[in-house]
Amino acid sequence: MTKAATLAQMGNTNQTFRNRIINGAMVIDQRNAGASVTATNGYTVDRWGFYGTQSSKFTVQQNAGSVTPPAGFTNYLGLTSSSSYSVLSSDFFELYQIIEGYNIADLGWGTANAKSITLSFWVRSSLTGSFGAFLTNSGSTRIYPFSYTISAANTWTQITTTVTGDTSGTWLTTNGSGLQVAFGLGSGSNFNATAGAWTGTANQYIPTGSVSVVGTNGATFYITGVQLEAGTTATPFEYRQYGTELAL
Repeated sequence: MTKAATLAQMGNTNQTFRNRIINGAMVIDQRNAGASVTATNGYTVDRWGFYGTQSSKFTVQQNAGSVTPPAGFTNYLGLTSSSSYSVLSSDFFELYQIIEGYNIADLGWGTANAKSITLSFWVRSSLTGSFGAFLTNSGSTRIYPFSYTISAANTWTQITTTVTGDTSGTWLTTNGSGLQVAFGLGSGSNFNATAGAWTGTANQYIPTGSVSVVGTNGATFYITGVQLEAGTTATPFEYRQYGTELAL
């Protein structure tokens, strides 16, 4: 069993380690030490990855733009669009984290006893409107697309979404990819989906009509305080000691 799995199991009895997301406050950046990254598929701050079907459409950086984080946070992850790109039907861009199977095993997904979860995060963008995100299993055979709204540009907004646990499909409970949490940055029609329900249809990731961050030159998308926890209520963000977070 990995250290992350052991710590997660400790959390089940001590009511700590509520947050299944690691480095949700974007504090640790071992690979890039705060430097900007431009790539198609790679990693930014620890545990967070980004993907795009086209290269060089956005940059990603810890504390990009040097704005003030929301109260209680010192860091955030910032993405900046590099052009006004019109997505093709086959295009897809995302920011994501994969949660190890050990750390979602207690949710019981894929069984009749599946528990609901609540995802909360702080987000800020130069764009407004309905943005898209999704949850999925290791094989992308079970997908939950959802929408969230940013009403005011360049203003930190806290988002909370509760998702009913999935009673179908295969959800890994070992050291593989247990659950992926992803935020859409732009997608073509091949990836359109209906928000708010579990689906087994391949590629149905992002709700139709979601804002395309890569579609506006210089558009920004900043995020921090990402927390995924069991239950239907978002609790205050769980801060862990730096050494603990680094070990995870």
